[in-house]
Amino acid sequence: MIRLFNHYLHAWTVRRIFFDFVLSLLALAGVVLAQAESLKSAMPMAGAQVFSLAAGLFVINSASGLYQRAQDWSMVESFSRVAFALALALALTYQIFSVLPVGFGNLEAIRASAMLVIAALILRRVVMGYWATKARAGARVLIFGSGAAAQMVGNTLRAADPLANIVGYYPGPNETQPSVPEGQRLSADQPLTQTARSLNVDEIIVALSERRSGSMPLRELLDCKLAGVRVYDVTTYFERMLGQIRVDFVNAGWLVFGDGFNQGFYRTAIKRVFDILCSLLLILVASPFMLLAAIAIKLESPGPIFYRQERVGFNGKLFQVIKFRSMRTDAEKDGQPRWATANDSRVTRVGNIIRLLRIDELPQVFNVFSGDMSLVGPRPERQFFVDQLTAEIPYYAVRHSIKPGVTGWAQVRYKYGATIEDSQEKLQYDLYYVKNHSLFLDFVILFETVGVVLTGKGAR
Repeated sequence: MIRLFNHYLHAWTVRRIFFDFVLSLLALAGVVLAQAESLKSAMPMAGAQVFSLAAGLFVINSASGLYQRAQDWSMVESFSRVAFALALALALTYQIFSVLPVGFGNLEAIRASAMLVIAALILRRVVMGYWATKARAGARVLIFGSGAAAQMVGNTLRAADPLANIVGYYPGPNETQPSVPEGQRLSADQPLTQTARSLNVDEIIVALSERRSGSMPLRELLDCKLAGVRVYDVTTYFERMLGQIRVDFVNAGWLVFGDGFNQGFYRTAIKRVFDILCSLLLILVASPFMLLAAIAIKLESPGPIFYRQERVGFNGKLFQVIKFRSMRTDAEKDGQPRWATANDSRVTRVGNIIRLLRIDELPQVFNVFSGDMSLVGPRPERQFFVDQLTAEIPYYAVRHSIKPGVTGWAQVRYKYGATIEDSQEKLQYDLYYVKNHSLFLDFVILFETVGVVLTGKGAR
């Protein structure tokens, strides 16, 4: 893993991005040079177009999710992502190579060749994504522990990264009630260092249920680390590898004395400027879609176009969130707050469409512009649910230390939450964002949000 601006990225993802960017530069430069007299004359006239298109292709590939694990996609999702990437990239290519100086070779031939090259690069990225995902060997992981905590770590790791190779569970000296099946437990007859060496282990995750004196062989773990084996505690491992902070393992000391949770003046000011500029741009770009949505809502059912509801924001301050109305006006006629569910009968026909496309969320850009919300942050919840979740989930109130967002790390990483258990899972992603948030991570989330909107994942 590589830590970039407080956010962890897989090294292979960074290598893919770098290689694709260089390859697109070389391929597009070749297209231009084929019509130019020399490199010296071509670069001043077309260098900006080549670089801009290579950078644009990176943004489009990222927004389409083409640098994510392709094995997680269905056929429909794969087609949606590729179609979106091709449509944007080809349109961008046509526009960029339409502004070449007059007399610079055959402009039609350059445009056609560049569009073919761009299409080939995108299709190559999809094919290589599938091939690399299947061909990449996962890390050999040894889990130190055999209790409930170790079993949970193993199950979570297999679900999150099917390529990870769990070589076994090494029992802790004070664990008397193992939860891991006997066939998966390693023998504790030989030292941990020797076991790690004989199994060619890459990583050790310490997941002991019992951590009293004598249960942690620190010297052996240090020897493993000195031998090149990466050693992580559960909390750090989940933060680095899965982008979440597990509330069932974290303690206040780890949160207080660790790095992150920086809410300084400059970070806050930069985020506010970014929110204002992006909300203004979104209001301009999304106005036609919002107008069509408003007309459709008004034509289908009586009642207001917009839906206003009190939500909990920064530092517990209450504000009115604005959304397009997607449910009947009597959705909560008994006055009892409830989460939306799959195939919710309260949702109108137009509501189903605008929820699927996330158009119902667009009016929240006015909340962003006014300062009640940020473009990226934890999802704002109602006071009724906040009181309930704060009482039942540790550290839930931490998410209110920054402004809530239209989209967020939890929204792009986890499905729609409709239970307390879902809320706890989403909180673990929210805590990661609160701890590590930066403008770079905001861009990563915005790119992934495009992929979520394209595929309709989590819509309800």
